[in-house]
Amino acid sequence: MEMKTVILDCKDVEYLSQFYINLLGWTVIYREGDYWLAIKSPDSTVGLAFQKNDDYVPPVWPEKAGNQQMMLHIDFGVKDSIELQKSVDQAVRYGAKIADIQYGGDDWITMIDPVGHPFCFVIWK
Repeated sequence: MEMKTVILDCKDVEYLSQFYINLLGWTVIYREGDYWLAIKSPDSTVGLAFQKNDDYVPPVWPEKAGNQQMMLHIDFGVKDSIELQKSVDQAVRYGAKIADIQYGGDDWITMIDPVGHPFCFVIWK
C-alpha cells in the first residue's frame, strides 16, 4: 500500500489548486468540471487533489473549542534554513500567510493557504 493523494476541500478548486501549482511546480493530471482537480509531483507518485465543497468552512488554527477544527495539515520538507525562508517567501507571494502562532522552533514554519488550510515547511533531516 502507498499513499497517493491528499484531498483538500474548498469552494473554488481552480483558485486553490493554482496556489499549490505555483508553490510546488506540480502539474494538473486530472480534472472533472469545476468540482475536482488533481495535481502530482513530477518526482514521485504523491499528489494533491481539490474537491469543491460549497459548504467549506476554513479551520481555525490553532484549534479553538466551538470553531471549525483542522482535519489535517501537510508538511513540506526543505533541506536547510535558506530553503525554508525561500519557501516561506514564495508561499506568501502566492497568497499564503504565516500563521500568527508558531510551534517547533526555527526549523518549522506554519503557514495558512489562501483558503485557510494550515501547512508547514520543515527542515527535514
